[in-house]
Amino acid sequence: MRRRLIQSTLAVVLVVVAVFGISLIIVESRSIETSAQDSVKSEAVQLVSVVESRIVAGEKVSPGTMGNAVPRNRYVRIDVPGKRTITLGTRPEGRVIEASQRGAHGERITVQQAYSSVQDEVGRTLMIILAVALLAVAAAAILAVRQAHRVAAPLTDLAETAERLGSGDPRPRHRRYGVPELDRVADVLDGSADRIGRMLTAERRLAADASHQLRTPLTALSMRLEEIIATADTDDPEDQATVKEEATIALAQVERLTDVVQRLLTNSRDPRSGSAVDFDLDEVLKQQVEEWKPAVRSEGRAIVRSGKPGVRAVGTPGAVAQVLATLIENSLMHGAGTVALRTRVTGNQVVVEVTDEGPGVDPELGSRVFERTVSGHNSTGLGLAVARDLAEADGGRLELLQQHPPVFALFLGREALAGGGTAEDAAG
Repeated sequence: MRRRLIQSTLAVVLVVVAVFGISLIIVESRSIETSAQDSVKSEAVQLVSVVESRIVAGEKVSPGTMGNAVPRNRYVRIDVPGKRTITLGTRPEGRVIEASQRGAHGERITVQQAYSSVQDEVGRTLMIILAVALLAVAAAAILAVRQAHRVAAPLTDLAETAERLGSGDPRPRHRRYGVPELDRVADVLDGSADRIGRMLTAERRLAADASHQLRTPLTALSMRLEEIIATADTDDPEDQATVKEEATIALAQVERLTDVVQRLLTNSRDPRSGSAVDFDLDEVLKQQVEEWKPAVRSEGRAIVRSGKPGVRAVGTPGAVAQVLATLIENSLMHGAGTVALRTRVTGNQVVVEVTDEGPGVDPELGSRVFERTVSGHNSTGLGLAVARDLAEADGGRLELLQQHPPVFALFLGREALAGGGTAEDAAG
């Protein structure tokens, strides 16, 4: 492209120089020839005046008296009636420029100039015009190279930017070149880089969220399957009932796992696409208590549920269950003592608090525990961040109400209130 720009620019300049140069040469040649003709004629008039003044004064007209009046490089012939013809200078050969003039006393002056002198002057003018034309072409070549570089270099840079995007490097370069059309292309590429970067970030975030969120239900499912294996080889009707119960719970775990995967995929496409419904919060809490009993029992700890029963909330049951599972898992991993789930109603909201008797959240972290990659115990730092995202997707929120002992609260919308009283379930 650079070579084509240079060639096209030089071609235009050469055409312009050729057209104007040839026209200038023709005009200057005619001007020089006309000027020479006028000069010879003027000299003839001057010589006639000199000859007439001498004749009137009675002075002699001879080569000696007229020598100083004749310009150099001219051939002059003076014809005076009744006298011998006088010639001055060397008669030129070939083509000449000639002018004749008659005086009042019958004298005739003829002046000739060799045409070669005109040709010499035309040649000098031609050389000057050619020199100027060469300078113009050289200047045009320099400007063409600079302009071609100015246009081609940004295109090369844009091509490299596009190649970087194709190779998976979505960082925008924010370079502009002072050419509106090229700057427009750069704007489009930077916009594409931003969009690709957001898409890649969303994909990486989905992978991280999925790996973290699937760990909890898979762990619970593994424990249920171990319970089934432990009681499978028995004829005791009670044990068989236990096997059936454990299998049912495992199936529920699989269904919740499927719901979590679908939830993560939906949120990765559109975080605002909530599927909130009116549901019985007690069922979710009961399911979580039953699900985490084996893990809690194995740690020598207890999990209890208390608060206002019969409350209905607005949200996605699977997402609420996942948020609660994350909070319970954190209590088991980082806390101590009894894990307590409390339900209360405040205004038009239902609050589920999860607490334990452990040391709580590091004061240096505070509310930053909900930020991704922030963790005080060498964990991934994703659990609470994903849990908050799940809560907010349905219009709820997840907050840290107290650092020591730790109290996490899940706020949900409230659809209706049914029943009253206080209930407590414990497992140890």
